[in-house]
Amino acid sequence: MTFTVYPAIDLREGRVVRLEKGDYDRETRYTGDPLAVASAYAAAGATWLHVVDLDAARLGRFTQFDVLRRLVAVPGLSVQAGGGVRSRDDVLALLDAGVARVVVGSVSVRQPEEVAAWIGEFGPGRICVALDTRANDDGAFELPVAGWTHASGVPLLRLLDFFAGSPGARHVLCTDIDRDGMLGGPNIGLYRLICAKYPTLAIQASGGVRDVADVAAARAAGCGGAIVGKALLESRMTIAELLTC
Repeated sequence: MTFTVYPAIDLREGRVVRLEKGDYDRETRYTGDPLAVASAYAAAGATWLHVVDLDAARLGRFTQFDVLRRLVAVPGLSVQAGGGVRSRDDVLALLDAGVARVVVGSVSVRQPEEVAAWIGEFGPGRICVALDTRANDDGAFELPVAGWTHASGVPLLRLLDFFAGSPGARHVLCTDIDRDGMLGGPNIGLYRLICAKYPTLAIQASGGVRDVADVAAARAAGCGGAIVGKALLESRMTIAELLTC
């Protein structure tokens, strides 16, 4: 399986930001213009960029199209983007804006059959299922929705079972929410488990990546890629270093 490094840009009101554990009240703002950040990543050798519209995740509609159109125009860079995708029309709007792959979160939890239909219509390379997860009090992983602000009670493994059995389903982004933005290391144990159980899915590890060793560990666990956000923005590693993993 090809392993892909996805530098990440989270957008809020047109700015590059990062949240801690998905908490909108724990935001760090970065000084770089989104286009400048993306262009630097591409110049360093990145071939993909992961973009999240944090405003959209709360409002239920993608809001950052002006920024997005500039990002997808960066030479050599394919963009996967999401936030607030609720309908087929939302998917079409992002694809029409030039996005290579649309990330679908809450609807994947609430209406998985609908998302499976989109995968069948647009192709496995154009849709990424986002199953962002948090351990409950019993240690079982469940899937919050609406920008991680509401509990769904749906188990992670139930949805992975569904999508692994759906013809064409391929790309799945799995964020351990409690590690997101914390620079404490990704949940390699979780990724090792789900990659072994669902070998047909290309799992994108997300949440907690702090150094090159973490990315190498995600690859060794069987992941198809890793999302790297805060650690790159804070220059804890370089794109060139990541591409040697």
